[in-house]
Amino acid sequence: MDKKKRIKPEVKKNLSPEQKKALRSGSLGRAEKKAAPSAKHEPIITSEEDISKAKEISPYLTSGSSDISVPLSAESIRAFQVYAAMLRKWNEKMNLTNIVDDQGIAIRHFIDSLTLVSHIEEEEKKKGRRNLTLIDVGTGAGFPGIPLKVTMPELKITLLDSLKKRIGFLDAVCEQLQLTGITTVHSRAEDGAKNKLYREKFDIATARAVASLPTLCEYCLPYVKIGGIFLAMKGHAEEEIEQASKAIVTLGGTIEDVHEFQLPGTDMKRTILLIRKIRPTPASYPRSQGKADKEPIM
Repeated sequence: MDKKKRIKPEVKKNLSPEQKKALRSGSLGRAEKKAAPSAKHEPIITSEEDISKAKEISPYLTSGSSDISVPLSAESIRAFQVYAAMLRKWNEKMNLTNIVDDQGIAIRHFIDSLTLVSHIEEEEKKKGRRNLTLIDVGTGAGFPGIPLKVTMPELKITLLDSLKKRIGFLDAVCEQLQLTGITTVHSRAEDGAKNKLYREKFDIATARAVASLPTLCEYCLPYVKIGGIFLAMKGHAEEEIEQASKAIVTLGGTIEDVHEFQLPGTDMKRTILLIRKIRPTPASYPRSQGKADKEPIM
């Protein structure tokens, strides 16, 4: 006869009321015991000194936002300073980004994210409303989703990422900035797109990931409603657009616009590809087990 396992006091203390009740009745199984939360890790604190140092991003933010015609309020600039400080602080403990200098954070993260604003505003006009739903697939450290929320608070945003540590960072930023109407989801892109809570539920999907365009389309288009758009953020993408033509059609999309430009203050070429969802994505997509990466639709 197996001996009854004992649950450590520090773990028992963190059980939910339902789990404690189940424990007393003897119905708390092994799987639930393993899933019981452990003691919390020491929080990563961002100090006022950290935030003060991050004020150095302000001139780059101001000039960059002017170049892309996205005016920033003093409140928004303060939010970006706090975000930058948290990004640097958390980056000491986990791999969020290799871009940590003032200009890099301001331009290559924040302003790059805000280049989507004009496209979203145009979509708001077409839809006749401002509370559009947007999912940022593979958001990483929150780009472009959080900068968009800071400047367009009316958007209802979902940040999806496969790494739980990053979700912890995103939750901390959203709480610190007191952002509402923004949700984090811990999931692989292909798994989330099979979930009826998210599949074809969004007016806009976007991704700034490094995956190829055919792969990004397979991960992102399933999230988009019929009539919605996928805004793919790429570098120089002429060749990729040709390679992705079959994937776009297969997944129910059509290319509506290709916007090529130079990122302000840099020599970096950028492309925003606007793909309109005109048909449902076949139920077999996205494929599981990384097939979109290994065997892209071409």
